[in-house]
Amino acid sequence: MFVKPVKGRSVPDPARGDLLPAEGRNVDENNYWLRREVAGDIRRVNKKVNTDDDKL
Repeated sequence: MFVKPVKGRSVPDPARGDLLPAEGRNVDENNYWLRREVAGDIRRVNKKVNTDDDKL
C-alpha cells in the first residue's frame, strides 16, 4: 500500500529504519501501518502504477 504522513507528523518506518518521507512510499500492509492509519498518523494514497499494459 502507498502511504503518506499526515501534515506535521513524523512517522518512523521500522522496516527501513528511517522516517516516512513527505512524498510517501510503498509499505507492507501490516499491523504497524494499519495502527498508524487508525491513529491518524498516515493516509493511504491511490497511486497509479505504470505497467507495460499501458503501452498497448
